[in-house]
Formats: sequence, C-alpha cells, structure tokens
Amino acid sequence: MRKHKYILGPTYDEMARPELIDSAIRSKAEAALHEDELNPVNLFNIHWKDSSGAVRHMVFPHELTGLDVNVVVLLGNGFPSGSHKVGPAYSMLAEACVDGKVHPDTHTILGPSTGNFGIGTAYVSALMGFKSLVIMPDTMSKERYERIRRYGGGLDLTPGTESDVILTLQRTLELMKDPSNYALAQFESFSNYRFHRHVTGPAAVEAASGVGNGRIACFVSAPGSAGTLAAGDHIKSVFPDSHVIAVEPYECSTLSTGGRGQHRVEGIGDKMCILIHNVLTTDFIIAVHDDHAVQLLKVMRDGTHVLEELGMAPEAARAVRDQFGVSGLFNVIAAVRMARWLRLGPDENVVTVATDGFDRYQSVVDDLDRRSLETTPNVMHRWISDAFANCDGRLVFDCRRAPAKQRLFAQKEADWVPLGWSIERLDALKHQDTWEAEYAKVGHYNEAIRALRG
Repeated sequence: MRKHKYILGPTYDEMARPELIDSAIRSKAEAALHEDELNPVNLFNIHWKDSSGAVRHMVFPHELTGLDVNVVVLLGNGFPSGSHKVGPAYSMLAEACVDGKVHPDTHTILGPSTGNFGIGTAYVSALMGFKSLVIMPDTMSKERYERIRRYGGGLDLTPGTESDVILTLQRTLELMKDPSNYALAQFESFSNYRFHRHVTGPAAVEAASGVGNGRIACFVSAPGSAGTLAAGDHIKSVFPDSHVIAVEPYECSTLSTGGRGQHRVEGIGDKMCILIHNVLTTDFIIAVHDDHAVQLLKVMRDGTHVLEELGMAPEAARAVRDQFGVSGLFNVIAAVRMARWLRLGPDENVVTVATDGFDRYQSVVDDLDRRSLETTPNVMHRWISDAFANCDGRLVFDCRRAPAKQRLFAQKEADWVPLGWSIERLDALKHQDTWEAEYAKVGHYNEAIRALRG
C-alpha cells in the first residue's frame, strides 16, 4: 500500500503577507473558507488579512470605553477554525514535517490545550493528513469539545479547570512515551513564538498605522501559551518606546503575586510562567477580575439596546454581537485600564487581540444567566461601567526592573525543571540573543517549506 504524504501550506512570509501567495491558490482558498471548511487549501487562509488585503481589526467603541484613546483590536475569528490559534498549530506541525519528525502513517498529533489551540490542532491535522488527540481539562465549554470532534480530533480530558493546565502537560508527557505520538507543545515550542512575532506583530503595526497617530503606545495580551505576547517583540522593534503588557485573572494572579486559583477565562491563566513568555520584553502585568469579561460578553451579545443607549449606532451595535469571546474582551478591559493608568491621550493607540468570536461561548453566557439574579438594562449598564472603570493601581505590577524579572525567571524555573527543562537551557532564556536566534530560524523554515511543497 502506498504511503500518503503530508500536505504543506504557507511559509511564514506568506502568512505575514498573503499577497505573496500564488493568486490562483489564494482565490481557491478564499472561496473554500466559507464553502469547504475541510479543504486543505484553507491552510492558505492562515493570516490576519481579509480578501481586500486589510488586517481584520476594529477600534473598540469609544462610547463604551469613555476614552479618546484608540483601542485597536485584531479580530481572530476570521481565521479558519475561528481562532488565530490555528496559526501556531500549523507552524508547529509544518516545522515538524520539515524536520522529519512526523509522518501521517505513523504519528498521532497531540494538542495539549484549554480550547482554541486544541481546536486548531484538530483542524490543521485534518487538513495536513494526520490523526489528532487533544488533551484538555474536562470543564471547558461544550462548544470547544464539539468543534474538536467535528474536525475529527479525539479528546483526552484531564480533571480540573482552565487553571489546571499543568495536568494536561503531565498527561501529554505520559502519552509521549508512545513513540507514535507527537506533541505540538504550544507552551514551550518556539514555533509558536515565531508565528506571532513574524505574523501577528506586523499585523498589529499595520492595523494601527491608519488609526490615531499611527503608532502603538502599548500592546496588551493575556499569556495563555504566551505566543501572542511575541508580537510585542516585533512592535518594540518598530516603536522602541512601546510597552508590552501581560494580563492575567485576578483570581489566578500567578505572574504578579504568585497566586493560584480557579477562574472563568478559558485560554489563559495557567498557574505558571510559560516557557516561551519572553519576560525580558514584558513591561507591566495587570490583573483583571474574570467575571468582568464574562459580563461584558453578555452585554455585547444580548444587550444591543444598551449599547445603542450609550450612543452606538444600531448597525454597529449589532455588528459586535459575534466578534468577541471571553478572552478577547478580557484583553480589551485590560487595554482600557492600562490606557487610563498610563494616562494616554487623544490619538494614541493601544493594540490588543480578540482570539476568537462568540461561536464557542453560548454555554458560558447561559452559565452567567443561571448565576445572575437578573440581567436588566440597568444591570448591563453597571457591568459596562465596572469593566471600564478607573484602573486600581494595586492591580498593576511594574516588571521593568531586575528584581521583577528575576522573580519571573525563578517562577519559570520552578515550573519547567519538573517538566524536563534543564537549568542551563532556562538560563539561556535570560538573554535576548537566545530569542533572536530562535526568531532567525524563520528564514530556514521559509525555504524548507517552499522546497518541500514543490
């Protein structure tokens, strides 16, 4: 029986600049995005741009934030599979193919995740010809499980919640004892870092170029797998005075206070300092209450009339119903609060990311409805006010000085030595040269993917 070959999609450069993709392939990909979701040509839709070549983004409504600062939000729900997490998943699997580590006939692809990366793993595995198994906590939204199964992925559920991702990593290590399993280890794979630095970073700069003063005052992202924060390394290369801000749940403030607890923001807050989190370039950490994001999601989804009362045009109020998930609004809340705390003024831009859209969160809103005594317009008005209130300075932590960096490095050591990383390898991450060397591999993988693709 003839062995089948994996299917390769775009290079890093093509994901950053899809105009480099052959026009015939790009036309087929754009048609397949809405008509044939599991067609492998959708790999060429893994980028931030729409059919016109513009970065998918919006300026979050000033009527809601009460600020004249622009909060520019990259919209991840336009990616195939509905989340930008498909980008790192593809990058990791493509690099593994290039390096000769995997083959469809012999390997099952493992995706340790709390949701969107697992969906991305199942999706790109299906398109590239691999079987997949997603390892994730057993209390995530049912929509996540359903989508993974829809893409043909299996599920291996571990006990606990979003904050118990360490159990998924331990389970993955156990499964990797079988040589037929290969893990896309998003929390420690520099493929994840390379994707966001090379693809998301330039998209952020381009999105901000036509807004306000065209510059980025700060970039805000929750470190789930910490990949998205790598965009900040590119942003700082363009705007050296820009700040990079990591946001985490107040209920699980591991980076800022060492706290470890349960929370409701799927995709972030994992009780650890992620290995590929470049703490050298992180300037501040801000903690945000999880329910503020869930409540704001309810308003955006079911409170169109409330948004109109605050001054949004009816069409604009309807348009945002599907644009956000919980983690995206969590990022927006942090961006608004940091803009206040940094005293940013008119025409300045804060950039953040909405990882996904509403399509995987109806059960989260249903849970909020069960927990809430009422969700009247007055309550929704209060929820908006609470979300975008003045920032409590006690929840902002300055990470620019050596003691803060040293504490984060110590946390990273405590988290990753038990998972097999040596002190020597972790010490190397204390030097920016290590990160630059990892990023420089983009050039090699560009050429290798192009050559293997034929």
